[in-house]
Amino acid sequence: MNYKLIICMIVICVTISTFSGCIKDEEKEPIEKTTTELAVEFMESILQGNLSNAYDYFSPLMKSQFSYDQFEGTWNYIETTYGDFASIIDTSETVEEDYDIVFINCTFSQDYYIIFKIVFEANKEISGFWTEKIDTTNPYVPPEYVDTNKFDEFEVTIGKEPWELPGTISLPKKDGIFPAVVMVQGSGPNDRDETVGPNKPFKDIAWGLASNEIIVLRYDKRTKVYPVETAGDKNLTVKEEVIDDAIEAVKLLQNYDKVDSNQIFLLGHSLGGMMAPQIATIEENVTGIILLAAPARALEDLIYNQTVYLSELDGIIDQNESDLINMTVESLEKIKSLNFSEDEQILSTYEPYWEYLNNYDQVRTADDLNIPILLLQGKRDYQVTYVDDFYIWNNTFSDNSNTELKTYNQLNHLFLSGEGVPTNTEYLEPGHVSEDVIMDIASWIRGES
Repeated sequence: MNYKLIICMIVICVTISTFSGCIKDEEKEPIEKTTTELAVEFMESILQGNLSNAYDYFSPLMKSQFSYDQFEGTWNYIETTYGDFASIIDTSETVEEDYDIVFINCTFSQDYYIIFKIVFEANKEISGFWTEKIDTTNPYVPPEYVDTNKFDEFEVTIGKEPWELPGTISLPKKDGIFPAVVMVQGSGPNDRDETVGPNKPFKDIAWGLASNEIIVLRYDKRTKVYPVETAGDKNLTVKEEVIDDAIEAVKLLQNYDKVDSNQIFLLGHSLGGMMAPQIATIEENVTGIILLAAPARALEDLIYNQTVYLSELDGIIDQNESDLINMTVESLEKIKSLNFSEDEQILSTYEPYWEYLNNYDQVRTADDLNIPILLLQGKRDYQVTYVDDFYIWNNTFSDNSNTELKTYNQLNHLFLSGEGVPTNTEYLEPGHVSEDVIMDIASWIRGES
């Protein structure tokens, strides 16, 4: 699924000015503000400490998904983590899937630079607001289980024109040949580290495995590198979004002398885990697959459950939340029946995308494979759940000697540790992928588990 941290959100104020002359008053045309101006006003309200005014810019749909208390709590956490909001440096804008996007680069007192991505609908209401990128003068601090003295990293290019993708390969410094892993992200335009807020789960895993003499290849997703081209492609399916590039990554690894060609594994998270069985079916050089929080159900069923879950977090489903659930149900019914017009998008995707997924059964596809499978699941994951998805995987593979299943009581969808009721805002809390996950993967790859 789409695992990027999304905090979706607008009210537009139009002022009419008049000129008083000596003969008569002349009414002027209202000056309509640009989306960039509105985005700056929104961020300036936050800068001035007026969160309630900023919240007034959110659309009714946004407010139904993200209460004022959640917004206030999220912003307080951002400032607790990165320091006080200091200034707005600059802005840029683009268009993605017919939405106006404004990027605002801001500084924080603890030497952090955060780019906020603000999405506007056609009526200039904010329908999305999240952290696009977080930089600091302090570099990424690896978890304690990482030993950077044991491996080197090199930039590589995945695939061929027109879809070349930048990537990174982590190679053990030690001489010899080693098992290798290709990492496949979840839904959304993910970077190679699968960055979510301050967290980089794929970088944690890559560096953790490389510290244990396992080669790892990770790369930016096609929808990240080519957002305009992919958004405008009415024939785009998960094959182009995920599968084709993962196959190209496997081919690239086969050209490295240090790679044991008989030990090339796929590690897929969320949607990447869902599609890993299909990738392994097509690419015969995949030795085994590692599924992290892999959905066992249809993607649209997960979307419905997540919508209801987040609506019920405060114990009450208000009218806006009820309307949102009803709208979601209508969209998902179209997906299941494939009742689309040619130019229609449901959940920002055209009909061929959903048709491909409707014809795909990841559990059955995995069951038909004759390669080892490792399935990992966090019990605090509300997006891909232990009680629904893992139950299906476990029910299918518990007696399969070629498959190993593991669960972790305290881990969420990103395999970060947490406590209490899981929410969508906890992904803003900095952390690292659990060392237990890293060691379980490394042991399984080496055949020690």
